[in-house]
Amino acid sequence: MTIRTSIIMGLSAALLLSAGQVAAQQSKTVKIVLPAGPDRLDPCETPRSVIGRIIKQNVVETLVELDYAKRTTLPRLAESWEQTSPNEWVFKLHKGISFHDGAPFDAKSVIYSVERTTDPALTCITRTKYFDGTDITATEIDPHTVKFTTKKPVPILPTLLAQLAIASPNTPKGRYTAEPIGTGPYKFDSWTQGEKVVLKRNDDYWGEKPLIEQATYVWRTESSVAAAMVETGEADLAFSIAPQDATNPETDKVYPNSDSAMFRLSVDIPPLNDIRVRKAINLAIDRKAFLGSIISDKAELATQQIGPSVLGFNTALKPWPYDPEQAMKLLAEAKAAGVDVTKEIRMVGRPAMFANSNEFVEAAAEMLRGVGLNVKLDNLEMSQWLQMANKPFAAERQPNVFLTMHDNNSGDAAFTAFFKYHSNGRQSELHDPQLDALIVEAGTQSGDKRVAEYNEVFRRIYEDIVSDVPLFYMVNYMRVGSRIDFTPTIANAVELQLARLKLK
Repeated sequence: MTIRTSIIMGLSAALLLSAGQVAAQQSKTVKIVLPAGPDRLDPCETPRSVIGRIIKQNVVETLVELDYAKRTTLPRLAESWEQTSPNEWVFKLHKGISFHDGAPFDAKSVIYSVERTTDPALTCITRTKYFDGTDITATEIDPHTVKFTTKKPVPILPTLLAQLAIASPNTPKGRYTAEPIGTGPYKFDSWTQGEKVVLKRNDDYWGEKPLIEQATYVWRTESSVAAAMVETGEADLAFSIAPQDATNPETDKVYPNSDSAMFRLSVDIPPLNDIRVRKAINLAIDRKAFLGSIISDKAELATQQIGPSVLGFNTALKPWPYDPEQAMKLLAEAKAAGVDVTKEIRMVGRPAMFANSNEFVEAAAEMLRGVGLNVKLDNLEMSQWLQMANKPFAAERQPNVFLTMHDNNSGDAAFTAFFKYHSNGRQSELHDPQLDALIVEAGTQSGDKRVAEYNEVFRRIYEDIVSDVPLFYMVNYMRVGSRIDFTPTIANAVELQLARLKLK
């Protein structure tokens, strides 16, 4: 090969590379990396981050949208609403909107979504987390006006409806769908199991046309892999980067994610049915030792299931101290009283629940063993973990210390208290009639009285019952590629509106 030929080939390669870079910069498609893939894409499961980050406000929309920064509600599919009595609200709907399958968006479609979501035949998390304990009925006043009636006053009904995704009336009732149909700026295109989900822009969208034409979602459990994909330009954005991988201040952005991490305790099963054992577990975990190492130093020690930004947060509760000597003393007292503190306890985690979650549960298990507890550690895959997380609980189960994450980015304790602690709550280990009454009563109140009653709910849970091991109020790191103009917020705990992504 001559020198001249080499130069020409080199220039050609450089031109091709330059053209490829320009094409990549001009492309209106994005690739987004999630820490785990969805197990379903049903509209009634949008409060789950693994699903909501893909389809909420992209494929399916809500009547009301939350403004997380101002802690208020904004119109979305509903143009206005008013409370006409303590138990009734009237919502006016936008006109001229169609679902992606051509069905009209109207009062009947809203009623259909309410009935489908609240149908006990589906264990939708929208129902079990937000609507359980709320007897709600939707009726048509006219084709574009819906009246919501509740058995008891629900002063935060617009906030509640911000969680209800409105799906096409052709969505089947009584079974989950893997092909969501909504009114949103993007249409569901395809889901290749184990590989990717693709959304394409809805050019007939009723609102402002977004810039991004297509989004492909992939998932990688390894934070370092997800971070590298964005670094090399293979992807544009990655959720849940581990603190040790968030090394580039230009691309790695930390934001509060509204999640509280905690261990849920099976309070009915020996030896966890003894409050001394439950207190010992809380005292045995050195939470501060994790901050700045396995857990980001931007996270905060938790005192209760809800975070400081949530209405009803009890400021009087304090984090558990690290006191292994006191833990061993309590276990000795329990043993002397006949409690078998040597019985095997199962600690349950889940891969990629949060960055470094595997390392966290391994260290926490060792801390419990250090005070004399017999702990077996299991990391379960998503489907197995979900089966343990939700009722009905297995009749013959071991005592378990169950790692869970709970987000309450809707700003009100009602969306936590019933779901997690009422006797009928889907993820509640408790059955305390006095607590049940407190939870129900608090949900009917407003203003300072609502705050005071929820304060008492959480005081009772964390001081009198000790049903959990509160750990951390979490933060997330998101790696945002150089071609994307986007700053994450607390909203991204459960959604990522593609329409808000801009290209540089």
